[in-house]
Amino acid sequence: MSTPVTEPSAQAVAPKASTNHLGQPLAAYRGVTSTLCSGCGHDAITNQIIKACYELDVESHRVAKLSGIGCSSKTTAYFLGQSHGFNSVHGRMAAVATGVHLANRTLLNIGVSGDGDTASIGLGQFLHMIRRNVRICYLIENNGVYGLTKGQFSATADKGSVQKKGTENEMMPIDCCALAIEMGCRFVARSFSGDMKQLLTLIKAGLNHPGTAMIDVVSPCVTFNNHEGSTKSYKFAKEHEEQLHDIGFVPPHEQITAEYAEGTTKTIELPDGAKIVLKKLHRDYDPADRNNALKLLADARDQRLFLTGLIYHQDGTYPDLVEQKNLVEEPLATLSESKVRPPREVLQKIMESLK
Repeated sequence: MSTPVTEPSAQAVAPKASTNHLGQPLAAYRGVTSTLCSGCGHDAITNQIIKACYELDVESHRVAKLSGIGCSSKTTAYFLGQSHGFNSVHGRMAAVATGVHLANRTLLNIGVSGDGDTASIGLGQFLHMIRRNVRICYLIENNGVYGLTKGQFSATADKGSVQKKGTENEMMPIDCCALAIEMGCRFVARSFSGDMKQLLTLIKAGLNHPGTAMIDVVSPCVTFNNHEGSTKSYKFAKEHEEQLHDIGFVPPHEQITAEYAEGTTKTIELPDGAKIVLKKLHRDYDPADRNNALKLLADARDQRLFLTGLIYHQDGTYPDLVEQKNLVEEPLATLSESKVRPPREVLQKIMESLK
């Protein structure tokens, strides 16, 4: 079974204020300096990934960072500089993540993709990764445009959204959250790069989820898609965002605090004992209802509402790809050649059976 992200026990010695329980400072979870445009929403997401890994006491050498091509895919260089990493070709990150999960079940996979990388050229691989339940926290940095190639509409651009040059998008958008739910993803969330508290909580919960956790993050492109008429701009997101609930994440060694009043919350317990606490706001919403989640997304699209929070979560455990394939406990990547290479007589028997 994949090694869960765990926090220290209640008996652990409290760390110094400037370090986590591993004795690591926050700076140890950073990477190289960002080369993205100043004010890019992607950098805000990177900062929350850094903070989440720091607060969860993640060991950097146990992490595999995965990405494709695009502004979003550059961001894996900006966090966890001491971890493993693979920057794949355009749209192929999901396939690489599947291979990493099969090869080394002990690694914690963090995938960062874009709306073009996921919803256009990589759509097929993205959907197959989900249905296979590859263990990964998969973040889509969604700005509705191709930032590296001067701001053309991506497949997630809303119908009626206007380009910086005045061109209006005539096509219906692909909703990655709805597609993920349809394909069987058991952790589906949406957030906004400008809502740091909510995003941090969702990333921490996603890292603890024992399967595919998909978080679609609207992340405004300050250069090509932050103008009047864009539905992925910072201004539009702030004015049209509606939070489904206030979210709290409780690690295994902590108790739910008194701020979550009895009768107004829903607690979701993850297999490792961590908890996601949803505090009801004005909308009474149950993320365990699959059909209601799909209807919610469809209604939000029609009303041009930007709903954020944990949209769908299925309780209980479901075997990830490694468990479905009944692989040995020892990671395949560490097995000797004698254990993974069939002897000649076995290969001959297979060939004979194919005649």
